[in-house]
Amino acid sequence: MDLTSKIFVAGSNGLVGSALVRKLTSHGYTNLLLPEIDELDLTNQQAVADFFAAEKPEYVILAAAKVGGIHANNTFPADFIYLNLMIQNNVIHQAYLHGVKRLLFLGSSCIYPKSAPQPMKEEHLLTGLLEPTNEPYALAKIAGIKMCESYNRQYGTKFIAVMPTNLYGPGDNFHPENSHVLPAMIRRFHEAKMGIERSETSAVTVWGSGAPMRELLYVDDMAEGSIFLMEQSDEAIAAELLNFPRPCFVNLGTGVDVTIRELAETVKRVVGFQGEIVFDSTKPDGTMRKLEDVSRMAALGWKATVPLEEGIRRTYEWYRHNERREE
Repeated sequence: MDLTSKIFVAGSNGLVGSALVRKLTSHGYTNLLLPEIDELDLTNQQAVADFFAAEKPEYVILAAAKVGGIHANNTFPADFIYLNLMIQNNVIHQAYLHGVKRLLFLGSSCIYPKSAPQPMKEEHLLTGLLEPTNEPYALAKIAGIKMCESYNRQYGTKFIAVMPTNLYGPGDNFHPENSHVLPAMIRRFHEAKMGIERSETSAVTVWGSGAPMRELLYVDDMAEGSIFLMEQSDEAIAAELLNFPRPCFVNLGTGVDVTIRELAETVKRVVGFQGEIVFDSTKPDGTMRKLEDVSRMAALGWKATVPLEEGIRRTYEWYRHNERREE
């Protein structure tokens, strides 16, 4: 990509999209297309077609998605499959029709089978049953991968994808029920700390047994890895990601995981909470382990750089300065 190339970041206001915009800007890219949701409804086929016809983006990063944690996925399964499929179908198809040079699709590590070998390799896709708690979302993301792969095979496009592990960082959703595990923890521990300071008895309850393991990637690391792929030569991309039947996507993670118990203790330490942690084993654990094999990305020359505790510290500082927005 040239620094003046027209780059459309779909979903530029979310956790993922805002990090991508920060990094693209810091890399010197100056011609970013960042329509607000009220300016472009990505689920509207005609609106997306009109946008591509008018703006003619050269590159597309598809970060727009309906996302949430276990509670949200269990409560709104129809929303998760319908909205994500609509967004993907519209953007990917219009990217093909309008000759986009390269598209990057952002997926999720939940695409892998519930009982996939650990660490999970790209070749493990579609080798077993999915985790039921987020199956509709996972199916939508798998469809997005296969859509990129199919367009590459039939039309010679250069549509690739990354499967980030669990993301966190500035701009995350800290809703107490609909957020992912880490931001939910940050909010609960912070509110419990404030309760203790007001002389209230307080403890923090964490869903599940605490035994499941999770790999977490700071969102700015995700953005760096994504831009790294967009900046690779056509030859490098063709050799690694466009050579069917090799997967057209790569895992994007740290290659290191921690237990939910260890994660809770780290958040407790960063926040400065002095009370108890209670694990509610009547609540679902979800997948017991989700560790990505990041060897393909490493072979391309990239690895994550932000340690977990440092990333949590940065995220907590962001939350403290923005918590009123999360009410």
